[in-house]
Amino acid sequence: MGFRCGIVGLPNVGKSTLFNALTETQAAQAANYPFCTIEPNVGNVAVPDPRLQQLAKIAGSQKIIETQLGFVDIAGLVKGASKGEGLGNQFLGNIREVDAIVHVLRCFEDDDIQHVANKVDPIADAEVVETELLLADLESLEKRVPAAAKRATTGDKESKLIASVLGQALELLREGKPARLTEPKDDEEARVFQQAQLLTAKPVLYVCNVAEDEAAEGNALSAKVFEKAKAEGAQAVIVSAAIEAELVAMPVEDRAEFLESLGLSETGLARVIRAGYELLGLQTFFTVGPKEARAWTVHKGAKAPQAAGEIHTDFEKGFIRAETIAFDDYVALGGEAGAREAGKLRQEGKEYVVHDGDVMLFKFNV
Repeated sequence: MGFRCGIVGLPNVGKSTLFNALTETQAAQAANYPFCTIEPNVGNVAVPDPRLQQLAKIAGSQKIIETQLGFVDIAGLVKGASKGEGLGNQFLGNIREVDAIVHVLRCFEDDDIQHVANKVDPIADAEVVETELLLADLESLEKRVPAAAKRATTGDKESKLIASVLGQALELLREGKPARLTEPKDDEEARVFQQAQLLTAKPVLYVCNVAEDEAAEGNALSAKVFEKAKAEGAQAVIVSAAIEAELVAMPVEDRAEFLESLGLSETGLARVIRAGYELLGLQTFFTVGPKEARAWTVHKGAKAPQAAGEIHTDFEKGFIRAETIAFDDYVALGGEAGAREAGKLRQEGKEYVVHDGDVMLFKFNV
């Protein structure tokens, strides 16, 4: 699994429509009234990567297996959700389980689609959701930090660490700032912070849902969202959920021409994935052979044993070395044999840091 994104936003901004289009299913009921999504819908999609097709062709692979990306469609949040309004805290709990928040914002006018606030203002919409996430974190930490501080007085080192790290986050929240601005000083502090599963600690990708004729360049509303994202160090992309829904309904061979007619070179899914990868610091490595060519996802900075562990935990435990070929070398030299002959197949050990596009074969003992 590459990563798991929770799709959030106010009712009627296009969350379920986007989810259905991205996962090419109709698992989520897309309807023009609030709370049509009652249970979170989960869908996995293949991450498109043209490099995988190239590798499979060179190796004569019988099967191609893309890495997977998970989307969780979470019901529309409204003001007061942190206090149980609307469908309440059960949805905040769903958000805790995801790696990143995909925040869908309505950036289109349509008199036929009701807006919960009776006006289209994506910045105000974003603030409503962000406030509810912040209030939920605030309520949580105002109980946990004093309790940890009290235990710390007995000499409990873990409690002292928790009180210090989460105390920093609590101060930020009290100032109206997200917990993700907390700066852990070392790996231990980072561990405590991550285990807290704070909602406002999660990276955010803003998806500006625009009308079909604005999908290429966006509009004044989406421009404001991009400014907001830049100021926060977040990511933003422009997507037309309506276009994505149309793409799903047409034959695959017709999609490129349809996109071109709209001035687009790729789908909204591709933009969301690329922005999500950048947001979470992810990269892809490959395993290639006659049976299958397969893509795998690891965080940037991951070492060879960690990459091996993505395939199987035994590979990481018994890791010996990794035979590694850079993607460009693999393609230019016609595959593994050519790379080996040209001296481009490298034997890498436990400290090797994986690069995006590496083609890898792991040697291990069980």
